[in-house]
Amino acid sequence: MPKVLVSDPIDQVGIDILSQVAQVDIKTGLPPEQLVQIIPEYDALMIRSGTRVTADVIDAGKNLKIIGRAGVGVDNVDVTAATRRGIVVVNSPEGNTIAAAEHTLAMMMSLSRYIPDANQSTKSGKWDRKSYTGNEVYNKTLGVVGLGKIGAHVATVARAMGMKLLAYDPFVSVERAEQLNCRLVELDMLFQESDYITLHIPKTPETANLINAAAIARMKPTTRIINCARGGIIDEAALAAALQEGKIAGAALDVFGSEPLGESPLTALGKEIVLTPHLGASTEEAQVNVAVDVAEQIRDVLLGLPARSAVNIPGLRPDLLEQLKPYLQLAETLGNLVGQLAGGRIESLNIGLQGELATNQSQPIVIAALKGLLSHALQERVNYVNASIEAKERGIRVIETRDASVRDYAGSLQLTAKGSLGEHSVTGALLGDNEIRITSLNDFPINVPPNRHMLFTLHRDMPGIIGSIGSLLGGFNVNIASMQVGRKIVRGDAVMVLSIDDPLPDNILEEVKKVSGIRDAYTVTL
Repeated sequence: MPKVLVSDPIDQVGIDILSQVAQVDIKTGLPPEQLVQIIPEYDALMIRSGTRVTADVIDAGKNLKIIGRAGVGVDNVDVTAATRRGIVVVNSPEGNTIAAAEHTLAMMMSLSRYIPDANQSTKSGKWDRKSYTGNEVYNKTLGVVGLGKIGAHVATVARAMGMKLLAYDPFVSVERAEQLNCRLVELDMLFQESDYITLHIPKTPETANLINAAAIARMKPTTRIINCARGGIIDEAALAAALQEGKIAGAALDVFGSEPLGESPLTALGKEIVLTPHLGASTEEAQVNVAVDVAEQIRDVLLGLPARSAVNIPGLRPDLLEQLKPYLQLAETLGNLVGQLAGGRIESLNIGLQGELATNQSQPIVIAALKGLLSHALQERVNYVNASIEAKERGIRVIETRDASVRDYAGSLQLTAKGSLGEHSVTGALLGDNEIRITSLNDFPINVPPNRHMLFTLHRDMPGIIGSIGSLLGGFNVNIASMQVGRKIVRGDAVMVLSIDDPLPDNILEEVKKVSGIRDAYTVTL
């Protein structure tokens, strides 16, 4: 009989499901060295956030077939190491959707009616009705930043409560927003027009401190902000100052830049702020949901069935995984690249399999390309299972084409994306040692390896332009690791690809665009 180790507290219903097909050992609070010692005897590992499943644990787990995380994220699991070993990693991406959405709505209502402070006042023996005159949400405008599953549910309930809806999500189609009765607007307009603003986005370099002093300055003095998504999206010092000065009416926060909260200017504020200790997923139902979801997936995998929410590559044998892995990395890299070139709101993706690649199993390659396409926006939220679903929800049309004729490379992949910044195309291939090469950009021939930070230009092929760009970047202390130019005809249009050591700030990119002969320029971070 298979053996399952449960190393974090899990609801009993999950244990009961696992016990149907396996011997279940519950050993919580294990130190890392002890986990490494005992993991070789187990076929499956079920965890929550307490256990860190490192590469050492995975390498020691010679019999492991699946690692299940009863929750949304898998940040405490080395997914790369697990994938390399052919171990399926699963989570419960929707188990706490309703809990998080309901907590958002509860925070909004608590803030509007001063419920926490009124409760405390009444319990202290007072009967102070005048101090706690609140505000109705009916007919008010709610600005939803992020229309994923949680944001969409909040919007649906808020609409039923009679609220008007604005939404900002550069990765959601107008049609999807209209289905939710949301008017899709730019972020500045949402800040200016909303009475309530609720955040449902991951923390990324682009969203860190999204709500800062400048953003707050564009809001109405009656605006109230709710954040049950991720800490670090709000500049908490700027928020505290704005509340003290009456620049906005209130805020309700469940997540913080540093947790536990500890000393913070937010805790000194009064009824204009509501604070809770990261309770978004803390309902009995959510805890049961994630336990059942992950336990069922572990049970299915132990029975030889596929997992429904794998975060790596579900259902592939280790030998097939090893064969496809280089192509999957190629597809994901090209998807990430073309997604950034085409812009946030992608309308379509054409996936062209060329040469011997046209005769291979295409579904994993298509999924990898979509994962790359969405990864810049969704970060850890997108994986090989939900990439197709996320693309469909965003109204992205996916077209697959095949051309088995042999080109310069035995097998190559071309991705063409149409988005906010127009239509862009990239082609890539693998060299003999499986090294990824970008072989064309918008049909201009090039041959460059992908780099963490890259600058692409479209320019007129003319003397001096390469030197002008080099001098400009040098003047800003930007170090160029490599540079290549691709052109079709002499003195026509050309592209230049520069690999640089650090991210290029927007102000420098604007200076690049001003150089004589430059038609456009883009930065990409892979």
